[in-house]
Amino acid sequence: MIRIGVDMGGTKIEAAALDADGRFQARVRAPTPADYADQLEAVRSLVAEAERQAGATAARIGVGGPGSPSPATGLMRNSNTAALNGRPFPADLERTLGRPVRYANDANCLALSEAVDGAAADGRVVFAAILGTGCGGGLAVDRQVVPGRNLIAGEWGHAPLPWPRDDEYPGPKCWCGRRGCLELWVSGKGFARHAGASGEEVAAAAAEGDGEAIALLDVYVDRLARGLAVIVDIVDPDVIVLGGGMSNIDRLYETLGPTIGRHVFSDVFTTPVRKALHGDSSGVRGAAWLWPLE
Repeated sequence: MIRIGVDMGGTKIEAAALDADGRFQARVRAPTPADYADQLEAVRSLVAEAERQAGATAARIGVGGPGSPSPATGLMRNSNTAALNGRPFPADLERTLGRPVRYANDANCLALSEAVDGAAADGRVVFAAILGTGCGGGLAVDRQVVPGRNLIAGEWGHAPLPWPRDDEYPGPKCWCGRRGCLELWVSGKGFARHAGASGEEVAAAAAEGDGEAIALLDVYVDRLARGLAVIVDIVDPDVIVLGGGMSNIDRLYETLGPTIGRHVFSDVFTTPVRKALHGDSSGVRGAAWLWPLE
């Protein structure tokens, strides 16, 4: 009795088998090929190896990755793994694997993984934000992904930075064609562009008491808080979970909650903001949880 999950990343593809209690029974990975057909074959090979190591097979496969299929055409869109865009990836995976496939955005997989048995297991409504190379968001309610009617629920990274200051407006141009998207401010790449150094480097300097580094992180926290405050105003989740490289900066958790509270449309803000418990394992774990255990 196992679940199989696949995490489609820009540099690697990972497949894992989980038992009924969410424990890894197998975990295998390989570099992501550039060619689309090779990507499909890589998924097939990794799933077969995960099942061989686990000594069991799954009748259905969960897959998480960047972007989402259009509900109108079934073709992928908004994926930073460019070979997937414009392709019927979930349908091609079903054909390649010979069994049903559920596909979810990687941020939704993060939300689901952490809602089931992670940092948000005590919450009913969970919003998860990926603060990595890009900026994604996912929503889970009652341990189920909420994809949305247009399959874009949680895509806060391409909403504008709220309440921009004069020096933040109109903001840099985003690859999506708009200006001032949150991704350009709160992703790891966006932070490095404004700070002139990586989040890890700035966090290390701040820990040593460097005033400039502390100021840079304070500005980052305020921008992140403004973005999350809008999510709170609309969804009011029980728990907010952060994943991706920037989520590893411990200083964020000291000041982020009170800063969000200054921006929400409420006289109280008690929502916990937590680092993802499963870290970079949440993608493949969340993919596996997309199907119930058989």
